Amino acid sequence: MSANLINMLMEATWQTLYMVAISTLLGAVGGLPIGVFLACSQKGELLSAPAVNKVLGVVVNATRSVPFIILVVAIIPFTRLVAGTSIGTTAAIVPLTIAAIPFIARLVENAIREVDSGLIEAARAMGATPMQIIRKVLIPEALPGITLGLTLAVVSLIGYSAMVGAVGGEGLGDLGIRYGYQRFMPDVMAMVVVILIVLVQLVQTIGEWIARRVDKRAPRNRGA
Repeated sequence: MSANLINMLMEATWQTLYMVAISTLLGAVGGLPIGVFLACSQKGELLSAPAVNKVLGVVVNATRSVPFIILVVAIIPFTRLVAGTSIGTTAAIVPLTIAAIPFIARLVENAIREVDSGLIEAARAMGATPMQIIRKVLIPEALPGITLGLTLAVVSLIGYSAMVGAVGGEGLGDLGIRYGYQRFMPDVMAMVVVILIVLVQLVQTIGEWIARRVDKRAPRNRGA
C-alpha cells in the first residue's frame, strides 16, 4: 500500500469522524429535549400538552420518513444558507444533523417510556415538581437506554456519512466512490469498508460499556 493511499485513508477517516462527531453532538442537543417532551406531554402526563405533542410527533415522523439521500438533495438551499456551500465536510454536517435530531428524539422517547411508572407516582407523592421528576427520576433511570440509543444513532450516522460522499461530501464514502468505484481500485474500496466496520464495532463496544456503567440496576464487579 502506497504512502499516498495511506494518507488519503487517514484524511478521509478524520473527515468522517469530524462529520459524525459534530452531527451527533448537534443532534443530541436538539433531539434530547424533543424526545423528553414527546415522552412526557401526552394527555395526563407530566407536561400534558396533547395538541403540541401530536403536531411535534407528525413533524418528527415526517422527517424520519424521508430517505437520507433524498433529504440531502432536498435541503441543498438550506445547506448553502447555513454552511455557505453544499459540498464538503462542513456542508455534510447540516443534513446529518437534520437526520439525527428526529432519530435521537424517538430513541430518547422510547427509553423514557420504559421507566417504571411507579417511580413517577412515588416522586409525585413526595411533592416533586414535573421538572424535578424529569431531571432526577426519568432521565437517570432511562440513561442506559438513552446511551444505547445514542450509540445506535452514531452507528447510523457513520453509514449516512458514507452516503454523503455520493453527493459531494467528503470522508470515507467519497474516497470509496471516487477511487474504489469510479477509478476501479478495489483495494481502496476494501480498505474503506474495513475502516467503516472497525469504526462501527468500536462505537458499539464503547456505547455498550458506558450503558453498563450507568445502569444502576446492573451488578458490577468490584474489581472492574
